[in-house]
Amino acid sequence: MDEDGVNDPPKAFHGAVEGVTTSLLDTLRVGVVMFDTDGYIMLWSPTVEEILGWPAEAMVGHYYGGYLTDVPVEASSGAPVPHDGIYRTLRENRYWRGSMRVRHRDGHTVEVEARASLLTPPDCKPFVLANIVETSRLRAVEQDLAALDALFATSPLGIAVFDTERRYVRANEALARLNGRPVHETLGRTVHDVLPRAMADTLAQIQSLVLETGRPVVDTVLAAPDGHGWRSVSYGRLTSPDGRVLGVSSTVMDVTERRDAMEKIERARQRLKLLDDVGVALGDLLDVPRIARTLAGALVPRFADYSSVMLYAAVAHGGELPRAARPSGAPLLQLGAAAKARGPVVERMLRVGQDIALERGSIFESVLTSAAPHLVMSREELVSASYPGDPRVQAALDLDIHSLMVVPLRARGTVLGLLLLNRAEGRAAFDRDDLALATELAGRAGISLDNARLYARERESALMLQRSLMPQQVPSPPGVQIAYRYVPGGSHAEAEAEAGGDWFDVIPLAGGRVALVVGDVMGHGLRAAATMGQLRTAVRTLAALDLPPDELLRRVNDLADDLAQGPDEPLMATCVYAVYDPSTRQCTLATAGHVPPLLLTGRGEGWEVIPIEAPSGAPLGVGGVEFESVSLEVEDGAVLVLYTDGLIEHRGEDITEGLDRLVSLLGGLPPQPFLEDVCDRVLGGMDPGTGPAGRGAAPPASAAPDGPGGPAGPMGSVDDVALLMARLGGLPEDSAASWTFPAETYAVRRARDAVRGVLRGWGLEALTDDTVLLVSELVTNSMRHAHGPIGVRMVRGTSLLVEVSDPLPVPPRERNAAVDDEGGRGIQLVARGARRWGTRHGPIGKTVWFELSLP
Repeated sequence: MDEDGVNDPPKAFHGAVEGVTTSLLDTLRVGVVMFDTDGYIMLWSPTVEEILGWPAEAMVGHYYGGYLTDVPVEASSGAPVPHDGIYRTLRENRYWRGSMRVRHRDGHTVEVEARASLLTPPDCKPFVLANIVETSRLRAVEQDLAALDALFATSPLGIAVFDTERRYVRANEALARLNGRPVHETLGRTVHDVLPRAMADTLAQIQSLVLETGRPVVDTVLAAPDGHGWRSVSYGRLTSPDGRVLGVSSTVMDVTERRDAMEKIERARQRLKLLDDVGVALGDLLDVPRIARTLAGALVPRFADYSSVMLYAAVAHGGELPRAARPSGAPLLQLGAAAKARGPVVERMLRVGQDIALERGSIFESVLTSAAPHLVMSREELVSASYPGDPRVQAALDLDIHSLMVVPLRARGTVLGLLLLNRAEGRAAFDRDDLALATELAGRAGISLDNARLYARERESALMLQRSLMPQQVPSPPGVQIAYRYVPGGSHAEAEAEAGGDWFDVIPLAGGRVALVVGDVMGHGLRAAATMGQLRTAVRTLAALDLPPDELLRRVNDLADDLAQGPDEPLMATCVYAVYDPSTRQCTLATAGHVPPLLLTGRGEGWEVIPIEAPSGAPLGVGGVEFESVSLEVEDGAVLVLYTDGLIEHRGEDITEGLDRLVSLLGGLPPQPFLEDVCDRVLGGMDPGTGPAGRGAAPPASAAPDGPGGPAGPMGSVDDVALLMARLGGLPEDSAASWTFPAETYAVRRARDAVRGVLRGWGLEALTDDTVLLVSELVTNSMRHAHGPIGVRMVRGTSLLVEVSDPLPVPPRERNAAVDDEGGRGIQLVARGARRWGTRHGPIGKTVWFELSLP
């Protein structure tokens, strides 16, 4: 090392230095001039010619002083020196160094530095040999060398230069400190002689790559030689101006703090990502067991090796939260568990569905009581976490679990259960940062669990309300066989049942006729169920007036504003209302924006499925629309299928595809005597996840306690489903009789005679007097006011129905006749003598009917 503290290059580097010196001479352009002792030029080298522009033939033999523009300056003193002073110094010291300004051939001045020596060859006259260099170029090289020396001496980075044999030729003290080796033990050696083998192998490969390709390698991070910390190394190839490879340079930087900071940032990013992923996974779930399973699964193996979620049973089943910190002796239910591996030992520790009884004074009981998380840092503390001999603790020890976190699942100030996280051998133990993350995760999961609990409770309330509003008993009208299903909807295929606005009804009407209704109120939850109940009540009330289907829908639509929840939530519902008369086998129906009903006919190998092309109308709640009825005569044994859109509408497909699938499914089923079986086949076959028709049948129907139509089938629809099937048949033969009489005076007598004869044939002579009296009153009333043909019809079913029709559209009114009134008592007699009576409008007039109970 020289006096400036800069390392002298070793002998191994001399060749490289010589190469660099040669290139420096070329760069500096050192010229040679020879003078005699009188100052006349004897030799003028080509380099001097390049520097000053004067050719040798013009300069040799001339006095050099004639070309100076100023007095030379002594280098040591900085003082001007006359020409004789230079000779005096040369005679005394035989050496002179200074600077001078020389006139260039082009006229400008060139400042040069000169080094002159007085030489006296044997038997020859003395002469002066001088080297001159342009001052500007020399100063630039001096500055570069000074900067290089300063860089090596003062840089906090470790710097090294290697020759082509990959040996250290120069290194600074900063590198010596980073490598733990002094500089003198480094120079002349390779990285294999200085650094650990693994690190040296990597650096040697990098050096070879840089030497061969010339591509630099930047910021390669390696472990420190002592194993504590990290180093960033960069390599670049050194070449001469003429392109010769001289070696490689290296810089080494201690990046331990940067690496630690980056690791902390990465850990924080991973924690935030875990929080985000868990939040997304739990965000749309409203089912407590599924939330527990998802939470446990999301933490393994990313955060823990084993995890489990234990909750109070009230939380799992949508009950009320415990008011006390912990109910005495209340066990926890393990609802979620996840493990990095499976096996008997894991099953013994993590068994989903088992009740966990917590020992008083244990860590788990303490966390439940205090709501403060606990971190178990050693196996000894793990052993003491529960009672002696706890098989779950022994299973944890068998799995080499060494770190455990017990975190309370809280929501709204109440502890819902526990989140347990474990790490086994081969993984770092949990720390305080992990505990803080687990506490945050548990807090978010607790809110999701409580929301699911509240949702389950509200859902159960809505379902209970809906069950109470649905038909509790479905009648069995004469000539009609009924089968039905109701399947509550959900938010996804695995969701529990959710109350909706779908409903169905079977309403007996006068004369053995029956009304079949299916409707769908938009929405889910309590409001939809309540609106459905109001709409069903309105339909049943208006059905009692024996209105035609289109008129009934019109009147229900007029009530839309009263049934709506508010001005911002108008009523929106669809409905199909059908009336079937078994005595005539006539079916009349009207729809309000509803999916088309289907009629199944045929007795052979399969049904013929006929969509009923009824005017669809607009949904209920849309004002200013008209409804139209369509009538059709059905064959004996045909099946009318009414349903809601939840049966045929599924995510990802058009509703027409679902309708086509339903038609295909029904067409492929053979006619069966039991409509219950057909309902099951339809529910199972219409689930997109069950494949072709006939697979995935729903469970058998049951009217209670799961509600009308039995428990939910395997429907994948997000909407609820109402399905109503009616096998339409006629009344037994000789169960009806009808006549038409002109509006003449003898019509009353002929009507009485006809009625007596029919009752005698039916064996109902006990009803003759009452029936004849009431028919006489109604026929008389029609004869007086209608002035047209009078129709009389009798139907024997569960009761005796008598109808009297005429062209007069105005229905009769019951009134209290005065003592002296000649009329007005006919309707009073009908009202008092019949079990029930009423009127209905027809296409050409009205019909007054009454019923009498059979004896």
